[in-house]
Amino acid sequence: MNLRLSRVADPALSGFDQIIDARSPAEFAEDHLPGAINLPVLSDEERARVGTIYKQVSPFDARKIGGALVISAIARHIAGPLAQHDGAWKPLVYCWRGGQRSGAFTTLLREVGWRAERVEGGYKAWRRLVVDLVQNGPVPSPVIVLDGNTGSAKTEILLRLAERGHQVIDLEGLANHRGSIFGGMPGGQPSQKMFEGRLALAFEALDPARPVLVEAESSRIGNLNVPKAMWQAICAAPRVRLEVPVEARAVFTADRYEEVLSDKARMEPILTQLAPLHPAARVENWRALIEARDWRVLSEGLLSDHYDPRYNSHRARHDDGRGQIVPVADLRDLEAAADAVEAALARMDG
Repeated sequence: MNLRLSRVADPALSGFDQIIDARSPAEFAEDHLPGAINLPVLSDEERARVGTIYKQVSPFDARKIGGALVISAIARHIAGPLAQHDGAWKPLVYCWRGGQRSGAFTTLLREVGWRAERVEGGYKAWRRLVVDLVQNGPVPSPVIVLDGNTGSAKTEILLRLAERGHQVIDLEGLANHRGSIFGGMPGGQPSQKMFEGRLALAFEALDPARPVLVEAESSRIGNLNVPKAMWQAICAAPRVRLEVPVEARAVFTADRYEEVLSDKARMEPILTQLAPLHPAARVENWRALIEARDWRVLSEGLLSDHYDPRYNSHRARHDDGRGQIVPVADLRDLEAAADAVEAALARMDG
């Protein structure tokens, strides 16, 4: 049997004991269905070899060689990672288009006696559902943007609001990046496709009757593009703007980014990237502050001279004056800041 998916997080997926991605490791690493494991029937090198034979020799020779490789790999999986499963085990298998790789895998699993099914259309069909959600839109819930200059603790406040039951999409969390040139996170960013898949899952989890809060972002988070539906919603949404003095933001930023600011090997390429945008004396002053390990003054300089002018320019293009301004004197009590944002949201709702 084939399973036709109707949603990114199709409820039918929960009816299987395991989701198996039969594609090559490189294909799996770029993106895959949530919860899937990779049991490739062709390695990256084998897939490239079969493709070359298909183009340069003949489709028949490619299928013959590929078939032998696929059957051999499936036999290894059955004798290895799948050997412990009993006869009641029910796996779901997919490949790129739901064709030969997953078809062969599913057939042999059924021959063993397992209740195997495969995804109709494979990963490509699932990916179409993702693209339709995040590119064509609209976002299922009304969007409210939490705005504020860099260092205003927007992400931390959003996470506290999520703990209180508000609908929140943490775009920076999905992108594994803190949204600035200092924002790299351990493990690096996911692929663009994986980021979009994560966002699609977040969309499907929303209650359309309630607003969803997102952080004000540019059209890119690190190396990733914010998909069209989300970006258009951010541009059009009403805003709750945190108004925090630069001194308070500098203290918060110095603490949050200390591991980056204190790492000269990471800071030098960042300063080199900033150098064409600023007077040489200013960049040299930042270097001196790094040597002096004065993270607060360094943070204040970066916020005042680099981030704030750019953020203010960005806001002028997208903030139409709707929404609320929330003054926050300092960021030592983020629960109090979250209280103030909640009060602003209540005023907007009223």
